Amino acid sequence: MPKLKTYKTLSKRIRVTKNGKVIRRSKAQDHFNTRETGKTKRNKRRDSKVSKVYQKNISKL
Repeated sequence: MPKLKTYKTLSKRIRVTKNGKVIRRSKAQDHFNTRETGKTKRNKRRDSKVSKVYQKNISKL
């Protein structure tokens, strides 16, 4: 059976840390941000961890 190709769209959106955690950018950062509260604007700037349930699936892709 041949190797699976990497899902390029996914590989551009996530990053795997040294310890094996999967990091992603938070969603909805580019449009309609004036109506957001200051708290949500600040939280959108941070990267967030992917839950363990999805980490297994992402590593397969």
